[in-house]
Amino acid sequence: MMTLGPLSLSALDHGAFVAAGLLTYVMVTRIGQQRRHPSAAMAWVISIAAFPYVAVPLFLLFGTRKFARPAPAVDRPNHGPHTGDAPQWASRLLGGMGFSAPLRNGPIEFHEDGPASCRGLLALLDGAQDSLEVCTYVLRDDSVGRGVADALMAAVVRGVKVRLLVDWVGNLATGRRLLNRLRAGGVELRQFMPLLHNPRHGRTNLRNHRKLVVADGRRLWSGGRNLAAEYFHEQAGHPAWLDLSFVIEGPVAAQAAAQFDRDWHVATGLVREPTVVRPSPLQAPTGGPAQWISSGPDQAEDTVHALLMAGAYNARRRMLAVTPYFVPDDALLDAWCTACRCGVEITLVVPAASNHRLADWARARALRRLAEAGAHVYLSPVMVHAKAVVIDDDFALCGSVNLDGRSLFLNYEAMTAFYGATEVRWLANWIEGQTKLSRAFVAERPSWWRELVEGVILAVGFQL
Repeated sequence: MMTLGPLSLSALDHGAFVAAGLLTYVMVTRIGQQRRHPSAAMAWVISIAAFPYVAVPLFLLFGTRKFARPAPAVDRPNHGPHTGDAPQWASRLLGGMGFSAPLRNGPIEFHEDGPASCRGLLALLDGAQDSLEVCTYVLRDDSVGRGVADALMAAVVRGVKVRLLVDWVGNLATGRRLLNRLRAGGVELRQFMPLLHNPRHGRTNLRNHRKLVVADGRRLWSGGRNLAAEYFHEQAGHPAWLDLSFVIEGPVAAQAAAQFDRDWHVATGLVREPTVVRPSPLQAPTGGPAQWISSGPDQAEDTVHALLMAGAYNARRRMLAVTPYFVPDDALLDAWCTACRCGVEITLVVPAASNHRLADWARARALRRLAEAGAHVYLSPVMVHAKAVVIDDDFALCGSVNLDGRSLFLNYEAMTAFYGATEVRWLANWIEGQTKLSRAFVAERPSWWRELVEGVILAVGFQL
């Protein structure tokens, strides 16, 4: 007999519970088409077998990661054919995953400087005439958060319809004062996936990490910055976090507005099919072609992961990347290492020390493998929060996706793909500029205990 609190279970009862837990895992995963990478699947199976009374409830709470189903090929826009604005491999892959073709936009302005980004954001908020949609992972009750709140409430006074979507987990430390003030000021506010919600409408560990502000359905502010002071300004003698954002006018803004509308309905438990966006073309577009690429539980495919995999196998000359956390799955890491060995020059910039120590420990194995394959890895002396990837001279991504398992497979995320020579060159030059301010990473053989700790963190901390 074994004792479980006040209950006593025989070995047969315990074995039956383990078997039922494993059967539940198989049925939920297969029936719900919840494809998992081998490491995540193994972690769940081992946990259910070893700690069934804890792991089975956790799986039922956190085990679902996809809510969308693949659409038939005939229903996908631009399925298969190549469009001239994008490299052939990206055009066909994105068309096959159901994304519309890239469209030309108005002026595109990147912000590497925090104060300039803040000015661009506030100008967009102040210039809105009809509607404002704001989605952020973090809205802090500090100088930046309060400034944004004031601009949103001022827009309400002007007669603008303002909707604000904040992630519940991302705002746990913010408190209720700022949110209550916004509600009192006429802002429509919803929190994404609070702790107490109908589990059929989503899982608590599937967080909305997207960052977007859309004014009048025509102008978009987006990138990697949350609405908190450390992303824009120096704090207590510490430099502002290194990050990227951009303002764009045109069809991409309309696509982001449609994305917000879907997320707004998900926040109330109403999961809707994606709408087809057909924005009116600009009279005289001066910016390059671009497109909005969403990733997460609302997409049938792991879209950004698929793009990064395909990019590694189709890159001809170079790949540049910057990310705060680098904990890729084995398949993506293998693809990047293979690209290195095929002669593609890979450059990666990460912070020497990020704001998440577990991520720094977990990334070490991947950094060593990538450096040993021939990649150039650089450690920035400041906290890097930017997320961007450049492939050759005709494809770039910038947005909210970190290069780790949570961002690539679990979070609601978004990237904007840029295909114009000017935009791709700007992002490439910015990443290359960061390498000159950073020190080179040198792969060193770890001690046995460090390898053990890294393995445990990877197996336990990055599978939910």
